[in-house]
Amino acid sequence: MARKPHQYRFSVGPWNFSEGQDPYGPPTRPAQPFDWKLEQVKRMGFDAMMFHDDDAVPDLDEKKDAQIRREARELKKRLDDAGLFAEIVAPRLWFSPKTIDGAYTSNDPKCRRYAIERSLRCIDIARALGCKLIVLWLAREGTYVRESKDASRCVDYLVQAIDKMLAHDKSIRIAIEPKPNEPMDVAYIPTIGHALAVAQLCSDPKRVGALIETAHCILAGLDPADEIDFACRFGKLWSIHLNDQNGLKFDQDKPFGSVNLRSAFDQVRALERHRYGSRGECVAFDVHPFRTTKVEHWSKHLENSRRTFLHLVEKARSFDEAAAKELIKDRNYADLDQMVLEHLMGV
Repeated sequence: MARKPHQYRFSVGPWNFSEGQDPYGPPTRPAQPFDWKLEQVKRMGFDAMMFHDDDAVPDLDEKKDAQIRREARELKKRLDDAGLFAEIVAPRLWFSPKTIDGAYTSNDPKCRRYAIERSLRCIDIARALGCKLIVLWLAREGTYVRESKDASRCVDYLVQAIDKMLAHDKSIRIAIEPKPNEPMDVAYIPTIGHALAVAQLCSDPKRVGALIETAHCILAGLDPADEIDFACRFGKLWSIHLNDQNGLKFDQDKPFGSVNLRSAFDQVRALERHRYGSRGECVAFDVHPFRTTKVEHWSKHLENSRRTFLHLVEKARSFDEAAAKELIKDRNYADLDQMVLEHLMGV
């Protein structure tokens, strides 16, 4: 008996409502408070929100633990009232002056200690929000001058930090989000393969997995669908950020499928193949509005990304797999190639 297709749940972060500022120009849209963003997410019918720790509790470095827990509980109530839940919480370890030379891999032991303490506070915030998935974007874990650090020792530092996080709360899982080109010149954990290798060194490897942001696979010269297959083969893809990227340029966060629709189809087909989402995982769109977007069109990039994704889910589910297998058996890859194109074109 064939399994019924599962339904997806969708997540978005407050940072996905960007104001249009880039390194070469000021904002093009006015800043909006969190409540406005929360209302947009509710209006669009998304299921969950993603948070950095200081999205959930602003200025948390200046607050006592009791105040942090109180504000996190207040946010949990606002999410409950909006019919939303917190999918992930991530420590923001790339803004502080203490992380200029790295967070977990800083050459300064005091800075490494700060990064770990901040991460444990992040876990406390996640607990108050009812969230068990902590995401680590290892933004400053690398170097601009290779001779300034020992990469092997830095892997040890990363493992030590993750182990302390795992020990702090036995119910959490940690998903490493690799980004090869952002923002360090040399990133120590640039790909999913690196992330899963580090997981095996940790005290509880079953609780350390990965989050894929698909545009960053492109920035590494890799295929996002292959990376999805790779992580899923290990049972380690615990969240995904879908977006698109116009080649090996700056991080663009374009709407999903807006550059390469066939690649987007292959990504969705890989997710379907592994029944991603059937165990409660969310699909998140780490997309930003174009800098030229008007205020009245502010949320279109999120709505459009979800529409494209759902159209491609139908394309993946209606793809004639039996016919494809026959072409593969005959090594008739030319007709397989055309079959995919015509299927996407609706021919």
